[in-house]
Amino acid sequence: MDPHHEKLSGNVEYEAALDRLLARPQRKLCLFERELGKGFNSAARAELLRSFLLRDRANRLQVVVHDASGIARDCPRMITLLRRFPHAIAIHETQPHAKGVYDPFAVADERDHLHRFHYDDARALLVLDDPQATLGFVERFAELWAASEPAVFATTLGL
Repeated sequence: MDPHHEKLSGNVEYEAALDRLLARPQRKLCLFERELGKGFNSAARAELLRSFLLRDRANRLQVVVHDASGIARDCPRMITLLRRFPHAIAIHETQPHAKGVYDPFAVADERDHLHRFHYDDARALLVLDDPQATLGFVERFAELWAASEPAVFATTLGL
């Protein structure tokens, strides 16, 4: 397929593009956000993630956030997914030295990505079927993952 690049300029467009991206991965989904907002508690988004995780036992969802404190309170559907798929979902929080990263992004299967230019701005770029353009975000996510630690667990004790 030919690469597809789409500029987005509003929150509604961004949320719709994120859902489009979440429907695409076949093996790995990586999300970086300042915090997981209430959009991650919608029934539709939870179903997208559940469907992805059910496709194959080897599928993985990795999430890095700057602030994980509200996930249990604001995203019970995400916690339900974490409890159902503890082998496949990991949620980390960045360490203090990595909290300066301000541009959320999501990567699906190292070929698609959605990049929001700043977490306080709705402008973003959706890129589909372009592994070359996505490579930089794959590398950035690996750096963020290394600069983070587990923060949300399937059980209260983290076991």
